[in-house]
Amino acid sequence: MMTQFDLTDDQREIQDLARRFTADAITPHAAEWDEKHIFPRDTIRAAAELGFGGIYVSEESGGIGLGRLESALIMEAMAYGCPSTSAFISIHNMAAWMIDIFGGQAVKDAYLPDLIPMTRIASYCLTEAGAGSDAASLKTKAVRDGDHYVVTGSKQFISGGGENEVYVVMVRTGQDGPKGISCLVIDKDMPGVSFGAQERKLGWHSQPTAQVNFDGVRVPVANLVGSEGQGFAIAMAGLDGGRLNIGACSLGGAQRCIDEAVQYTKDRKQFGQSIADFQNTQFTLADMQTELEAARTLLYAAAVKVSDNAPDKTRFAAMAKRFATDTGSSVVDRALQLHGGYGYLMDYPIERFWRDLRVHSILEGTNQVMRMIIARDMLR
Repeated sequence: MMTQFDLTDDQREIQDLARRFTADAITPHAAEWDEKHIFPRDTIRAAAELGFGGIYVSEESGGIGLGRLESALIMEAMAYGCPSTSAFISIHNMAAWMIDIFGGQAVKDAYLPDLIPMTRIASYCLTEAGAGSDAASLKTKAVRDGDHYVVTGSKQFISGGGENEVYVVMVRTGQDGPKGISCLVIDKDMPGVSFGAQERKLGWHSQPTAQVNFDGVRVPVANLVGSEGQGFAIAMAGLDGGRLNIGACSLGGAQRCIDEAVQYTKDRKQFGQSIADFQNTQFTLADMQTELEAARTLLYAAAVKVSDNAPDKTRFAAMAKRFATDTGSSVVDRALQLHGGYGYLMDYPIERFWRDLRVHSILEGTNQVMRMIIARDMLR
């Protein structure tokens, strides 16, 4: 475990491994992936060869069994090159972890051997067109019919929709509200599974996003994760870790933009001197780094709490996600301003990070919902 204010030698080794992989395999290509909307499946598989397809899947199940802090370090490092690709790998890890922790042996044996090397990739399917922040109102229905469930409904904004082979889906098997929700693993090639058109997005261009539709899909009862009625609790447990990872993606992207801004302001001359020599520039850079370090410290502390299953882990995950994603966007916005007109051009990476980080305060629970979670826990 991390000492109070520093990383262990093992954690630094993991961080260095992820940074080297990013520098070699992600950073040089990320602008092209963004511009041409390329889904870098080969690069994602290469990340899985390092164990990054099952970061906190248990070693017994074939994963590398790391904690949430180590996972955050990996996501932060990869987001330095491409937040979109890092976030995509995070979502796959969340789905694989849910199968490992809550699934019976049959569903683990059926899916984890392919998910860990990412020969098959998993999506997490909770959100619907009419059930976003109010996720417990979801309508996708699963009706038991012998040794199958028959699933009908649609999921919206699904990362990997249409490309991924495996979908971990929250469905309604019982009453209204959270207690009537269960979790099923559904394959892309099961009859009745179809996909909407790829969404045209502001950012996250290196990963596909589409609606996923289920029209009378027959899913074996063996594909149930956990027990009937446990699905909402499983979905929320997955989000504790997912929120940390998305916060970590904001940290990595924002740190890249600070580093770019430092270099640019040293090189750029105005009024006969580098703009880095102006006190206004120095104050802006100092605030950006200070705020990012504060967000990083909170996120790392929250990650340790989630790993330790601390009673206040959900509150801390929500606080860290809210703070890291808002801070990340604010830092990148100031980095763009320091670049002036050049920051607005695709010739520089800043505008891509500005677009990619904007969605982080919406997904895995909006930052307004994070505030609700925090306040409810405070007032309980």
